[in-house]
Amino acid sequence: MDRLTEIAFLLPESPESHAFLSELSALLAEVAYADHTRSAGTAGGPGDRLTLTPPRPVGARPVTAFQLADVPAPVIALDTGRSIAVHGGGDGGGQPAPAGGVEMADLTRRLAGHVRGIDHTGVNVPARTTSPEQWHDLVGALASASTMYRYPTGEDWPFVLPSTSDELLGGIRDFVAGREPRFELVHDEWLTGTQWQFALWTDLTRAELEALFPEPEGGTLPGLEEIFRVVPVRHPWPGLGIRFDLCYRIDDGPSDWETGEWLVTEGGRIR
Repeated sequence: MDRLTEIAFLLPESPESHAFLSELSALLAEVAYADHTRSAGTAGGPGDRLTLTPPRPVGARPVTAFQLADVPAPVIALDTGRSIAVHGGGDGGGQPAPAGGVEMADLTRRLAGHVRGIDHTGVNVPARTTSPEQWHDLVGALASASTMYRYPTGEDWPFVLPSTSDELLGGIRDFVAGREPRFELVHDEWLTGTQWQFALWTDLTRAELEALFPEPEGGTLPGLEEIFRVVPVRHPWPGLGIRFDLCYRIDDGPSDWETGEWLVTEGGRIR
């Protein structure tokens, strides 16, 4: 069977994309499994890349990458041949970037020294432009090449958990912290455009994150107020929203969320 080994968030070659990638690399500078490499020649040229390799278990895939590429608009490329485009493309035909939130450089500055890991990356695809048939086709394509699990409470939020080649065939039975970053798909009934989401582990409390990102810069999602603070960031790409979900510090752990046990045992694998 095919194996999904890389999920790449591709950005068009431009000064704005280079600045975004540089700030993202600085934001994740203290994450041990984040590796930023530059292309030969001038910094910011095609090939600049940030790679996130799951630290556990050894050999787990997929890796997650952010890279400048020869693309007209941001796109998520799966090395199995599929891609997830931005609704509306990069020609101004989609929804404009959110007016709220903060600049990427400001997010990096405020969180300096406080990011410990990346729980997951993901993409919310709008239900109004993604039919049920298209959604099931996308989920099926991912599930056939990875270890993908349902969200246990029934929402259309399936997660790809990094896994070894043996686990791809037989399923995940070893619950360890470090099986990250995961990848989440969301069939979103509320959005009009595509949204990229990045959930980060921090060493900050809820009160500290609320003070760093007060409303309207930051906020919460219904039912998830006790878990993370949502901070959208501004950027130049039409049709795309980008948000960071900043997880509150966990003093007791690892939890069954961190190890993946809850998703595996309560959600069940999608095949």
